Amino acid sequence: MKTKLLLLFLIAFGVKSFAQNIQLHYDFGKDRKYVTTTVEMFKPDKLGNTFFFIDMDYYSGGSNGISLAYWEIARVFKTEKMPFGIHAEFDGGFGRFNTPSGDIGYQINESYLAGIDYSINSADFSKGVSLKVLYKTIIDKNKASFQLTAVWYANFFNNKLTLSGFADFWKEDSDFNFDGDVDAEYIFLSEPQIWYNFNEHFSLGSEVELSNNFGNIKGFYVRPTLGMKYTF
Repeated sequence: MKTKLLLLFLIAFGVKSFAQNIQLHYDFGKDRKYVTTTVEMFKPDKLGNTFFFIDMDYYSGGSNGISLAYWEIARVFKTEKMPFGIHAEFDGGFGRFNTPSGDIGYQINESYLAGIDYSINSADFSKGVSLKVLYKTIIDKNKASFQLTAVWYANFFNNKLTLSGFADFWKEDSDFNFDGDVDAEYIFLSEPQIWYNFNEHFSLGSEVELSNNFGNIKGFYVRPTLGMKYTF
């Protein structure tokens, strides 16, 4: 699960300048039925902000214990006088799945991204959107690629209900049959979320993964989760 929403949550709720949360999701998607934990951290400073998250899947692909670990770290350089932020990012991870001969490990190709970030928020920060245009290099796959990202949020009922999400569209060669041929060149991933916030610390909600050609799986899929979140 790829979460990019912490910065917008903090703006929306007026949370103190440093915050982190942990999420637990159960995935109801076809052939999934496993648990994912996410740890996020966001810290702003005078020259922008730093954000990272770590996802871990458990008991997916027939493996016991942690079956996938993925992390993303991003830095936005921006001052009050700059209309756009300068975005730099690193993504990477690894996983394993079970076969009759035992577990087989694999690496998620590391990616390096850089580009611009532009955010629009309402006067009371009850809703907003962030747009990113990024150059992307995927190690051992696509040296010159791109990624377009949108992140949004909207709060209702005195911040008790939050609708949020992100959408990524990027270029990456996919070989679904592992025969050396490129079967698809573009990937789409979106994760709209809904949260009921009991207080500033504890939330219950759901996330729906909408993906096309994502995770080396051909086609479009809808994968809902049931989740809870604790913000420190």
